[in-house]
Amino acid sequence: MTLETSTAPAAEPAATAPSRAPRWIKPALGLIVPLVVGIGWEIAVARGWSNGRLVPPPSKIYEMLAQLAKSGELSRHVFITTWRVGAGFGLGVVSGTLLGALCGYSPLARRLLDPTLQALRAIPSIAWVPLFVLWLGIFEMSKVALIAIGVFFPIYVGVMGAVLSVDRKIVEVGRIFRLSGPAMIRRILLPAVLPSYVVSLRQGLGLGWMFVVAAELMGASEGLGYLLIDGQQLGKPAEILAAIIVFALLGKTTDWLVQLAFAPLLRWQDAFSSQAGRA
Repeated sequence: MTLETSTAPAAEPAATAPSRAPRWIKPALGLIVPLVVGIGWEIAVARGWSNGRLVPPPSKIYEMLAQLAKSGELSRHVFITTWRVGAGFGLGVVSGTLLGALCGYSPLARRLLDPTLQALRAIPSIAWVPLFVLWLGIFEMSKVALIAIGVFFPIYVGVMGAVLSVDRKIVEVGRIFRLSGPAMIRRILLPAVLPSYVVSLRQGLGLGWMFVVAAELMGASEGLGYLLIDGQQLGKPAEILAAIIVFALLGKTTDWLVQLAFAPLLRWQDAFSSQAGRA
């Protein structure tokens, strides 16, 4: 009598969840390109392939940053520029949000105000400089006003467009449930508008950092824009590049802070980007 062996496959071990990479890996990937470019340029100058006079290597830029930091100039310029951008950003966000929501919600307000605002949006930033100097002088108010102008328009256009693009069907659902005006805004309009609003905030913040350079051309004796002009006039490209790098770091940091602040309010999104980010 023979024993029959079971042909059933052995039980496979339970599938283990894929190991997730450390959280610092994804942000660190963004450093690869600037590090490769910087190291490559440092090697090129060290080997004599370029004299590095007009575009200094990273070592010279680091020396300039260390010199400015040691003298206290760097912190002073960073503080005053950040304050100007913060004040202008605040004014631009408040006015852009209110007018954008009004023009998006009210057809009458849109017909009255939007054509004029769209025409003003086409005016170059530098064209406002002489007018603000004449109206507000060369002190802080004119600089903050110019930055606020740069921030205002992307916020205004983004908010108005987001309100206009709200799906009509979900508004009808709110009306079926007899939501009041404030409840309709809080439970229907705000969640629908918020993703586009965050994008508008980031765009406005980026323009705020760009407009601060034009603002600091108006008789400024402090700020990173002043460092740019000072480096140009004295023929110090390392100082110019140092100021540009600080601008880039500040801009990226503030953009990240905006994303971080609104991330809890956008957790409900089931978008492709959120699924890809968790992969």
